[in-house]
Amino acid sequence: MQQKLERSTVIIYSSARKNGNTQAHVNSFAEQNNVRVICLDDYKIAPYCYNKNYKNDDFYAVFEALLTYDHWVFASPVYWYSTTVQMKLFIDRITDYMDDEALKPKLRTLRSKYFSVLSNASSSEAPACFIEQFKNTFSYLGMQFINHSHKSTQKVA
Repeated sequence: MQQKLERSTVIIYSSARKNGNTQAHVNSFAEQNNVRVICLDDYKIAPYCYNKNYKNDDFYAVFEALLTYDHWVFASPVYWYSTTVQMKLFIDRITDYMDDEALKPKLRTLRSKYFSVLSNASSSEAPACFIEQFKNTFSYLGMQFINHSHKSTQKVA
C-alpha cells in the first residue's frame, strides 16, 4: 500500500506492545499518507452483550468517529492466526448496530466505504485465515476490500 491514497483514511490498530512492530508499521503508513491513527488500546471497549448494558464504554464514540472516513485500515499483529483481543472486541461490538433499528442506517453507510489490512508477524506472510476474518466480516457489511500489507518481523541472519 505504498501508493498515495485518494480517500479520507483512518488507521484502526491494536497491539499488546506499545512502540512495537505494529506501531512501526502503522507509523510508516500514516506518515506516507498523512492519515489519522486510532489505537483501540487507548479506549475501553466492553465485550458484546445482548442487553447492551455498557458502563463507561467508548465503542459508540469511536465507531461514530470512524464513520466520517471513507477508507478504514485495520492493523494488528498476528496472534495465533487471529487479531488482538481489543480488535476482536471492536469487531464484535459492530453487532450493536445490527441489532438496533435506530442504528442500522449508520451501519448501512459502510456500504460506500473501503477497507485494507496491515499485519505483522514472524512469518513471511500472514495466514489466510487472519486476512479472511477481515475480508469476510467487512465484505458482509458491504465494504470493499482494497489491499493487504504484511511485514515480517523475522530478523535475517
